Amino acid sequence: MAIKIEMPKLSDTMEEGVIAKWNISEGDKIEAGDVIAEVETDKATMEVEAFDPGTVLKILVQEGDAVPLGGIMAIVGEEGEDISDLLEEAESANGGATSDGKAEKKSSGNNQEKDSSDKKEFDPILEGVDSKKEVKEEPDQTDDGRIKASPLARKMAEDKGIKLSDVDGSGPDGRIIKRDIEDYKPSEVKKESGVKVPSFASEEDEEIKISQMRKTIARRLSESKFNNPHFYETIDIDMEKAIEARAALNEISDVKISFNDIVVKASAMALRKHPEINSSWLGDTIRKHGDVNVAVAVAIDEGLMTPVLNHTDKKTLQQISSETRELAGLARERKLQPEQMEGSTFTISNLGMFGIEEFTAIINPPNACILAVGAIRDVPVVKNGEVVPGKRMKVTLSSDHRIVDGAKAAQFLNTLRSMIENPLAMML
Repeated sequence: MAIKIEMPKLSDTMEEGVIAKWNISEGDKIEAGDVIAEVETDKATMEVEAFDPGTVLKILVQEGDAVPLGGIMAIVGEEGEDISDLLEEAESANGGATSDGKAEKKSSGNNQEKDSSDKKEFDPILEGVDSKKEVKEEPDQTDDGRIKASPLARKMAEDKGIKLSDVDGSGPDGRIIKRDIEDYKPSEVKKESGVKVPSFASEEDEEIKISQMRKTIARRLSESKFNNPHFYETIDIDMEKAIEARAALNEISDVKISFNDIVVKASAMALRKHPEINSSWLGDTIRKHGDVNVAVAVAIDEGLMTPVLNHTDKKTLQQISSETRELAGLARERKLQPEQMEGSTFTISNLGMFGIEEFTAIINPPNACILAVGAIRDVPVVKNGEVVPGKRMKVTLSSDHRIVDGAKAAQFLNTLRSMIENPLAMML
């Protein structure tokens, strides 16, 4: 008996999956447990296993196609078995693309027939004019050197902002008529003007198929931006002692510490002191999280992934550095598992390595806040009444005003600055 292979639910937020790769072909024999396909979800690329043995009778979707949950991807059974009923069911389960396509084509054809029968088009210039009366294209009655144009053409040119001197007339004696205004292209320049406009070949547009990850990013961040009342606070941090501490640590540590690791550690310790920042909005209640789990935004080709460092405040800088490097590598290879991106209570996005000095970030739900980290800048600063070279870094906290008030956000930022400017405080 033929068996359907349906799109499984591979993550808690998955609504559809994209076939990234088929590992089978029609006619192949498979066993239970064989990995038959790789499916791109909203969070990662996951493997799909077969539950039953048999021969692959039909592959119903191509690589790159999206399939809704429960949609039929392939049919497995005995060789030569009749699967016509399952094919009809698959067409329905996968959205009935064939029948919809025919309906759309038929509808399009009807519209074309209707359009061809409508010979009279609505003209806003003629609105309010009796349809029985014609607007005659009469030439100007003056012969004082003015450009010759019919009254209708002159009116149309005025409404469209077209200079009559830029239009070549096709009527008698070069008179400008309605057709000349309708066919006029702004890029055209009269030959007698002496102005030469270079012509350029048009470049082809490119349409890129949206990945499941990009769809999810678009949906979640749109919801966050428009549903969560954002406000922003920026603070400037003296990085001189942090630079010295990092250099000293890297001389003795097997794992290289980055400035981002220092910001992650300092943020986690500051979150422990300010639980309002480490919270989520649940509608009727606000949840203050017991654990501090910091998500670190990692840029990949399709967008951003946010692997999570659990119990961040309890980890050393070396542990944070090692785990961040490992998770970032998995993210770039699209091998992160859903559980490695869940449970965050705070997010950090760092664009300093790209030379961005300051920016604002959109909150990563269900977090209350996200920290945007800029580049370390060489700036003049005043110390002991003298202007001297300094190292500064701006960070901006985006906060959900339903949970966090301005004063609470400011207190958190001041604690964060104190931690970074005095790195020994993070060692306690």
